[in-house]
Amino acid sequence: MKKACVIGHFGFGENLLNGQTIKTKNVTLELEKQFGEDKIIKIDTHGGIKLLPNIILKMFKAFKYSENIIIFPAHNGVRVFVPLCNIINIFFRRKLHYIVIGGWLPSFLKNRSILKWGLGQFYCIYVETGTMKRALGKLGLNNITILKNFKNFKILSTSELKSTYDKPYKICTFSRVMKEKGIEDIVSAVISINKKNRDKIYTLDIYGQVDTEQVEWFEKVKKSFPDYISYKGVVKSDKSVEVLKNYFLLVFPTRFFTEGIPGTILDAYAAGVPVLSSKWESFFDVVDDGYTGIGYEFGDVKALTKILEQISYDPENIIEKKCKCLKKANEYVPEVAIYSLLKRL
Repeated sequence: MKKACVIGHFGFGENLLNGQTIKTKNVTLELEKQFGEDKIIKIDTHGGIKLLPNIILKMFKAFKYSENIIIFPAHNGVRVFVPLCNIINIFFRRKLHYIVIGGWLPSFLKNRSILKWGLGQFYCIYVETGTMKRALGKLGLNNITILKNFKNFKILSTSELKSTYDKPYKICTFSRVMKEKGIEDIVSAVISINKKNRDKIYTLDIYGQVDTEQVEWFEKVKKSFPDYISYKGVVKSDKSVEVLKNYFLLVFPTRFFTEGIPGTILDAYAAGVPVLSSKWESFFDVVDDGYTGIGYEFGDVKALTKILEQISYDPENIIEKKCKCLKKANEYVPEVAIYSLLKRL
């Protein structure tokens, strides 16, 4: 018997850098390290509905030979793979596990009682934050545990941290490039501060894969960039800490209220870079406000601008948080985070 079958968005043969693909691959890699590659079956859901018949055939085979079935579906996929797994499992009685990516599931289930019932049949549902666990508990689901997002990164030592910074302070974003990640908010804030002070207080570098459906939007946004704002392209996941360590501050101005544990914040912690972030739903599960970062009211560009300007008057307030970020990063290393899954397999 195989230890587990993982059904998720691997995107084999493609360089996909979205959170769903990254988390699916990260968890699967840790399972292979623990049990051996030959004990883990992988089924790739990339390709959508047209490949579903072939995926279903693979699932029947995987159920027959696997002790555990682990799924990673997002919004559309959960409506397909939860009932599919429950139906197939009538014949095989395997342990069903659902690892949730992001923080959207509680609101998604509110008016979907059949899907909620289907998830109640799973052995365990793994969510990223305590906020999500409490929200799902209120919906009547009691098979919930926390599996923090994690990354296989090298955490800097304190001796590698910079201790002095001069104007212009280098800040960056490090996420998918799309409207919903608040890119325009931080661009607006930096331009406003620099114009007001008639000086380059900040430079802003934007990293990340541009959303395929928003390329035209971003091309228009780039045309408005002054010389102190740049798009720097995509960074390989194993180089993220190396790139981020050169920055004064990471800005995470997301407008996705249901973010879970953003990988970009974990990268920043490992690089000893504090975070200025909008307060999304699970903000306080991830950012220790005033300790590893600073939060501002969700979607409030004026608040973002005001706090960013205040930081420029007192950069030591950020510098003193750097060692605290390194300490925080240790909560998100694979061997710590993966335990809650391993003990249930």
